[in-house]
Amino acid sequence: MNAQHTKPTRRDAVGNRERILVVAREALAESSAASLTAIAKKAGVGIGTLYRHFPNREALIVELYRHDIQHLIDLAPALVASHPPLEALRRWFDEVARYGRLKFGVAEVIHAAADRGLDDEYYDPFLGAIAVLLDAGAAEGTLKDGLDPEDVLLQLSVLWRIDPARGGEVRAARILDLIVDGLRRPVPGPA
Repeated sequence: MNAQHTKPTRRDAVGNRERILVVAREALAESSAASLTAIAKKAGVGIGTLYRHFPNREALIVELYRHDIQHLIDLAPALVASHPPLEALRRWFDEVARYGRLKFGVAEVIHAAADRGLDDEYYDPFLGAIAVLLDAGAAEGTLKDGLDPEDVLLQLSVLWRIDPARGGEVRAARILDLIVDGLRRPVPGPA
């Protein structure tokens, strides 16, 4: 088919897709069992419209994952440019914790997609985002030198296991405090 004969995506279709994603993120953060019918209704679209954009629940969840991970990747350099490195790191960790609340209920779907042989195109860029934050802190002298972004990612992965319904936000904040404390460069004591 000739490229000039392809039909552009309608503006309302793009708006519907975005509304579905916003509503789905909120609904799945509240309950991993949120139904697609309830998501469609709350987004103000018919179930057929939802299925045209996302043929099944897994497709919707994977799209949310991609959108949220890309947001986190893009956020790291923006935070480093606008905040002191330690503050930028903590703000970024807080965003990762928010994402962890969504991932808690749907992690098995995301892992199943990866296990089916789909390479996670976001893994290396996500490590790169962590490296940006760690390098800025090391250059400033507030974080230890030579920190491995993959080690930090493993520490952060505990966030996906915190049940938001059982004091998750408070627990995540305490865990992030522990992680940040472990990354800080020790302050020399009196000689």
